[in-house]
Amino acid sequence: MASSSPVKHAWRVLLGLLIATGVLFAINAGGVLFSKSSWTPALALDLQGGTQIILSAQTPNGSAPTSDQLDQAAQIIRQRVDASGVGEADITTEGGRNIVVQIPGKADDATRNRIQASAKLELRPVLAATDPATSFVGQDGKQTPYPTAGPDLASTPSPKPTDGSDLSWVTPKLQAQFLSYDCKTKRDASRLPADQPLIACDENGQAKYLLGPVALDGTSISDAISGMNQQNGQWEVNLTFDSKGTKIFGDVSQRLYAYKGQGLSPRDQFAFVLDGSVVSAPSMNGIILDGRPSISGSFTQETAKTLADQLKYGALPLSFKVESSDTISATLGSQQLQIGLIAGLIGLALVAAYSLLSYRALGFVIVASIAVMAVLTYIIISILAWRIGFRLSLAGVAGLIVSIGFTADSFIVYFERIRDELRDGKSITGAVEDGWGRAKRTIYISKSINVLAAVVLYILADATVKGFAFTLGLTTLIDVSIFVIFTHPVMQILARTRFFGDGHPLSGMDPEALGAVYRTRTQYREVATASQGKAARAARSRGEAERRQTIAERKRAEALASAESGSSRSGNEEND
Repeated sequence: MASSSPVKHAWRVLLGLLIATGVLFAINAGGVLFSKSSWTPALALDLQGGTQIILSAQTPNGSAPTSDQLDQAAQIIRQRVDASGVGEADITTEGGRNIVVQIPGKADDATRNRIQASAKLELRPVLAATDPATSFVGQDGKQTPYPTAGPDLASTPSPKPTDGSDLSWVTPKLQAQFLSYDCKTKRDASRLPADQPLIACDENGQAKYLLGPVALDGTSISDAISGMNQQNGQWEVNLTFDSKGTKIFGDVSQRLYAYKGQGLSPRDQFAFVLDGSVVSAPSMNGIILDGRPSISGSFTQETAKTLADQLKYGALPLSFKVESSDTISATLGSQQLQIGLIAGLIGLALVAAYSLLSYRALGFVIVASIAVMAVLTYIIISILAWRIGFRLSLAGVAGLIVSIGFTADSFIVYFERIRDELRDGKSITGAVEDGWGRAKRTIYISKSINVLAAVVLYILADATVKGFAFTLGLTTLIDVSIFVIFTHPVMQILARTRFFGDGHPLSGMDPEALGAVYRTRTQYREVATASQGKAARAARSRGEAERRQTIAERKRAEALASAESGSSRSGNEEND
């Protein structure tokens, strides 16, 4: 006998669930082999410990920074850390000058640079470029240092420059400073004047540039993303300017492109200067009017993403010096994690025991659904730790434990609807389908409220509670998915087996045990009582049916009973 259509559909859904689970495990396996993924979820600062970096703010005049500057810097650092994929980091201000950054695990050099770099971006036209040498070969054949700028050299541009590319900026004093400048010189990027020329070198110290005043700075950037140039296969950072920046960059690109047409190199170049170093100084190969230039250089995927994140969230309003960098231990440790896991197992055992006592064999469906949900939740959290840097905190563990009860609640609603349909006299297969149609609306509404509450809590709550909100919302979504693609298909299959379909007393779907004695919702069937055992079962069924009646049903039944009693008395009086 061929399987019915609902059963075929149920098997297809379960096969899809199996394939999806296999794909998730394959994704994480690829991450383990080729990236930084792991088969265990990453732990947050309170469970694993990590690195504490204390940054001290440096102001140009040595005075204490304002609270607004410190708060703004802390916010930018938090955005940078979050963008790097490091979850559950703790960033606070301390003592009116320091910012304390606590990161789970070990902080690598890229993360440290992401945190403390000012990321002050300036776009300056190139006036001159040369190698980094500070000496030349004299007439005697020996290396002779370039003379330093003396007080007698003119330092005022004459005539007055008309734009940032005007060579009038190059005074005799500036020329001498440029030739004698050593690329090993360290400078505070926050103290570089924007309205004056700048001498700078590239990041590798292989080229030296004389640059005009700032044409654009990082405040004009509305977005920055990293990507690979498909033509040369190199990583680059693509910028998007705001409306003001777009106009200014368009005007500058027209001027530099005209220099390129005249063969006036390197005046056709535009330097991207980050914290006083030239990241890239490309020549202008076309007029860019859409405000979307790109920064190219010796980038890797990681460095390109780091720079894009720094530019995207803006430069720090202050420069910072690393006062200390120490390893810190977990604030709660593995003992608290073990206690949390034990609490979760106890809760799971209690739910399983209640399910088996109340629903008999149907309880195994609840236990199996929770087990499938646990497997999916585990592998998804492992993947999220690799892809977005999610880390499991003790609050997150609490969210997972709470979700056990919420998950069992969905199945209980479904099974009770099935039982109500059986009490109405429907077949078990019909009760499963009709109970599904009615239960899913209730479950969807209740779960949507749970997800909404988790989203609001995640947005508005403190960072220490975000882990709870995230895991609660995640498990709620997985709960609904399991309800649709596992629990209902399994029930469709079980309802067509002899054990469940015939209503075995241990199946949890025995119509007599459930009080399925209705002719209508307010009128009982006549139950045969040929023997004392059947009479006892009928009495139990009738009692169960009466207990399950609503107030409206009970009142209607009493009214019908009164009407029938009145009719009986009238008939007796007529007979008398």
